[in-house]
Amino acid sequence: MVGKPVLGAALDVKHLSIHRDWLFERERPIEISDFCSPNTINGDWQGLADECRRILEGFQGPVGLHGPFYGIDLAAVEADSQQLTRKKLQIALDACAAFGATQMVLHSPYSYWCHQNLDSWPGARDRMTDVTCENLRLAVERASSMGVELVLENIEDIDPRWRVDVVQQLNSAAIGVSIDTGHAQLAHSSYGSVPVDYFVQQAGGYLRHVHLQDIDGYADRHWHAGEGIVPWKAVFRAIELSGAQPRLLLEVTDMAHVQYGAAYLQSLGIAE
Repeated sequence: MVGKPVLGAALDVKHLSIHRDWLFERERPIEISDFCSPNTINGDWQGLADECRRILEGFQGPVGLHGPFYGIDLAAVEADSQQLTRKKLQIALDACAAFGATQMVLHSPYSYWCHQNLDSWPGARDRMTDVTCENLRLAVERASSMGVELVLENIEDIDPRWRVDVVQQLNSAAIGVSIDTGHAQLAHSSYGSVPVDYFVQQAGGYLRHVHLQDIDGYADRHWHAGEGIVPWKAVFRAIELSGAQPRLLLEVTDMAHVQYGAAYLQSLGIAE
């Protein structure tokens, strides 16, 4: 990685204007979070996309979208659930096209229960990987034709390798791995998973996206960096050693003050 990585932010549309100068000055990566809200992509989302395009006029940096996750399951095996999941992915890709998003975040379906129980049934782990790939396949093919990249974010993942296995099986430049630092820290602190920097190591060159948020080890806080226990220097060192150049998005509940976390990471000398 040449120089220090540049931080961006995951924001809803109403907060884009607040941070516009900060985002535009370095062409910082942006992720629009509104489209993951329940029912947004089932309704008239075109106006929201138009507002994004208006605010981002002239912006030359990377723009992404957080895809839907409420009510869908990328590992769905029941036909109706599969149909719903695949349909919502296509609508979300329509939204990407509407305002020029080139990356879409999707939630991993791999749960703590899966980690503890899948191996009780021979072949169950492979079957979950296979069905997830099938549910994603059409979206990956379309994303590839659009110049959009899908990234799988760890949610309850205890094993950081499972998402890598999915990405490798799909074998497309249009899908990669996302890491949420707070989710990884929660998996480590509460469920005995590996440390956050190990999540980065396991993703390796497939790492395309990182949600930067801090926690206390008990809950998914989405605090500013520096307010919790995430080992930030180790995380950024692992990113550098991976050779990957993921988009780095501060994803916090307090969007109005998202630059607080940026200032903390900058004070450590690990990001800009």
